[in-house]
Amino acid sequence: MLRSTSTAPAEARPSTGPLRRAGATLAAVLCLGSLLGGTALAETGASAHPQPPVLTRAALDPSLVQGRGADLAMDEQEAESAATNGTVIGPDRTAYTLPAEASGRKAVKLTPGQHVEFTLPRTADAITVRYSIPDAPGGGGITAPLDVTVNGKRRTTMTLTSQYSWLYNQYPFSNDPNAGLLHSDWWITECSCVPDATTPAPVIAKPFRPNHFYDEQRLLLGRTYRAGDTVRLTVPAGSRAAWTVIDLLDSQRVGPPHVDVRAANVLAFGADPSGRRDSADAVERAIAYAQRKHLKVYLPPGTYQVNRHIVVDKVTIEGAGSWYTIIKGRQITLATPAPDGSVHTGVGFYGKDALAGGSSDVHLSGFAIEGDVRERIDTDQVNGVGGAMSDSTVTGLYLHHTKVGLWFDGPMSNLRVTGNVIADQIADGLNFHTGVTDSTVENNFVRNTGDDGLAMWSEKTANARNTFARNTVQSPVLANGIAIYGGTDNTVSGNLIADPVREGSALHIGSRFGAQAFTGRLRIADNTTVRAGTYELNWNIGLGAIWIYALEKNIDADIQVTGDHFLDNTYNAVMLVSDFPVKDLYSITNTHFKDIRVDGTGTSVLSARSAGSASFENVDARNVGAVGVNNCGSFHFTPAGSEFSLTDLGGNDGGGTTGPWLAPWELPNTITCDDRPPVVAPPAPSAW
Repeated sequence: MLRSTSTAPAEARPSTGPLRRAGATLAAVLCLGSLLGGTALAETGASAHPQPPVLTRAALDPSLVQGRGADLAMDEQEAESAATNGTVIGPDRTAYTLPAEASGRKAVKLTPGQHVEFTLPRTADAITVRYSIPDAPGGGGITAPLDVTVNGKRRTTMTLTSQYSWLYNQYPFSNDPNAGLLHSDWWITECSCVPDATTPAPVIAKPFRPNHFYDEQRLLLGRTYRAGDTVRLTVPAGSRAAWTVIDLLDSQRVGPPHVDVRAANVLAFGADPSGRRDSADAVERAIAYAQRKHLKVYLPPGTYQVNRHIVVDKVTIEGAGSWYTIIKGRQITLATPAPDGSVHTGVGFYGKDALAGGSSDVHLSGFAIEGDVRERIDTDQVNGVGGAMSDSTVTGLYLHHTKVGLWFDGPMSNLRVTGNVIADQIADGLNFHTGVTDSTVENNFVRNTGDDGLAMWSEKTANARNTFARNTVQSPVLANGIAIYGGTDNTVSGNLIADPVREGSALHIGSRFGAQAFTGRLRIADNTTVRAGTYELNWNIGLGAIWIYALEKNIDADIQVTGDHFLDNTYNAVMLVSDFPVKDLYSITNTHFKDIRVDGTGTSVLSARSAGSASFENVDARNVGAVGVNNCGSFHFTPAGSEFSLTDLGGNDGGGTTGPWLAPWELPNTITCDDRPPVVAPPAPSAW
């Protein structure tokens, strides 16, 4: 079978206190933790001439995003660029389709007997497969096999599942493909009507708005393979899945598990690494012992069943690595709702509530949290990491199938979240909610969230002086890649955001959801977005790759957008808007764009649908699909011009077939309003 070649070193036997009881089993657990590859079944023929690997980052040539986004030593290969006898689907950016939710808006569809084969670009001992298989006819998902062969000689079978994908209907969505409208009093774009107010009632096709199609699964290959070796994914004959879509393969070198012989080993306190028995109590006993003895807590390789929150304070908990130590839980229905409105609980590590003083000096690293969340219930606290944690760190976790990977309710300060992978969430990847200050989210990889990838939400108290830096956010199914809702002196820099699917953008600055006003300075610097700017169903228009939205207050803080690259924009690169009912109440001012590159827009560089103003300096654009500035102002169309004015500070070059993107005749506030301009698909981005 495919297994890790690593074993426990002799010095891994603890020698003091209750830790001694763990020594005899540690080597066995390390072996257990390596059995993640499955069973070797057969040998098959290898490709005589492997196809050279095509490496990408967010489905782009890596040279186009150099120095931006997370660096977690994963090599991404898109299935559509690999060798296959399947069918390439896409490109398509239409929401509720399989290509739209795929990385790069393409994937490969396989039927039983078909395969896709990747060539490793460098040494690797682990892979991640992003895939989709059909739902069950009545919802709830199915399982189906996928054979993995390496060099045609070693084969294991992964068991894919659609139990955590396939949502339907309107927010907050349903698992039932046959459900009627959840909100028949809402505007429905598909019928251009409010069904409750329509006679006769429209027929809405079912399933209505299927989405959240993809999931991912990880596999340890059992040994280290070399560059040039091939990994073939084959749908076996007789698969229950009529089709299997492969989006991409990530490969990496994980290396041996981490061992800490001086820590409080959870095995000594009764934890079960087989996952058959609940280990929550044992983990808590280890934490209590470690706090008394001023030790770390160590989680050796294995799968530990934990079905509730582990409350942490003043403790360091480290695993053997996120590929080896798995904390896995079932979602549990509570007998009565909790005071916070939760009707379920599940696996998670939580700081104490801020109202109870919060937690501090918490350090979590080196393990995976596998949740069991299959529906969106916003009152549920079923997040991977939560609560309030000041002066703390979260590093090297893999967070999968929870509601939100990390949701922090402040006030709290000085948290560092670094080097984590957050995948396949029902809602956000990470959210700083209410009074989080002086904290950093850096070098994290976020993919396939059901809401914002990364968010700061200043709902009751302003978030201040926080930084989101050098993260990669891919394919948020709903909403935005990175969203900032109010706050003071925050920074978003050096991130890579790709392929938002619907009703959101790559970068969002929003006065909404009851957020405190923006004050001080907001820096949006040196980020790259690609294939961004989605279709807003309620407005029936396309958004910008960066979307600034004054819904509940003026946005008049100092907003500096500097050094950003907006690539292959579906609609506009930049959009500033106030919702129509409040267009005469709120405006957007004091916003400045400098040293920007825009490579390809389906429509304009700038769409202004608000009163206010912005300045532009050294904004270079090419492959612009419509007039450079689509200026509607606040839709009064006065003889004096638009209510939104532009200041040209020089160096604004380039454009498209209609001429310079920022032409003298557009300044300062010429009305150029085209509510829904034709979309011209831009060419693929290239070196500037």
